[in-house]
Amino acid sequence: MAMKLRDFQALSFDCYGTLIDWEAGILEALRPWLEQHGADPGKEAVLQVFADEESKAEIDNPTLLYPKILEHVHEAIGGRFSIPSTLEDQRSFGASIRHWPAFPDSKSSLQKLSERYKLFILSNIDRSSFLHSNRRLGVDFDAVYTAADIGSYKPDPQNFHYLIQHLRMDWNIPQHRILHVAQSLYHDHEPAKELDLSTCWIDRRHASMGGATRQPKGDTSPDYTFGSMQELVDAIEAEATE
Repeated sequence: MAMKLRDFQALSFDCYGTLIDWEAGILEALRPWLEQHGADPGKEAVLQVFADEESKAEIDNPTLLYPKILEHVHEAIGGRFSIPSTLEDQRSFGASIRHWPAFPDSKSSLQKLSERYKLFILSNIDRSSFLHSNRRLGVDFDAVYTAADIGSYKPDPQNFHYLIQHLRMDWNIPQHRILHVAQSLYHDHEPAKELDLSTCWIDRRHASMGGATRQPKGDTSPDYTFGSMQELVDAIEAEATE
C-alpha cells in the first residue's frame, strides 16, 4: 500500500526552482546586460542555454562554489549569443542569488509544514548564498545540506546518499520516512528514484518543457505531483480529515 503523506517524518527540499523562483531571478539578473547590448534572444532560449551551461559547469567543477559556477555560466551564455561578458558582468551575475525571489506560496507553506514534519534543504548552493534565500523563506530548517558541504552537485547520487545517511545518523529518520520535494526532474527526481527515495514533484512550470534545467534521460515517476507548494499543503490537510 502506498504511503500517505502524513506517514512521512521528513520533507527534504530542493530550493531553487521549488521554493525560490530562480527562473525569474536569472532572467531579471541578465536583463540589464542583454538590454545594454541590444540582445533579445527570448526568455526560453536564455533559460535553455543556462540549463545546458550550468550543468556543464557543475560537472566540470564539482567543488567550485555556486556563485563561481554562475560566473562561468554567464561567460558561456555570452559566447553562445555572441554578447561580450566582462568580469564585472560575471561577478554581478554570480552575486545575484541574494535577489532571487521566493514563490508567493513558499513561506506560508513551509511554516504550515513545519508544524508536522522535520524540514531539510538539499541544494546545489553554498551556505553563504543560501542565507539570503532563507530570509525570504522565513522558516528555520532543521538542517541544510549544500553542494559545498558534499563536494558535488546534483544530480550526482552522492548528494542523495549524503541526505539519506545524515537523516538516519543525525535524526534517526529512516529512508522510507523521507519525502524529497523538488521541481527539477533532472537534478532531483531522476537521481532520487535511482536510490528508491520517495519524491514529490512541485510542477512549477505546469508540464511545460524547457526552463533552467536539462531534461532527464531516465525514469522520474514522482510518487506525488502538485502544481504548487500550497497544493501540497492542501493535500496533507485533506488527509487529516479522512
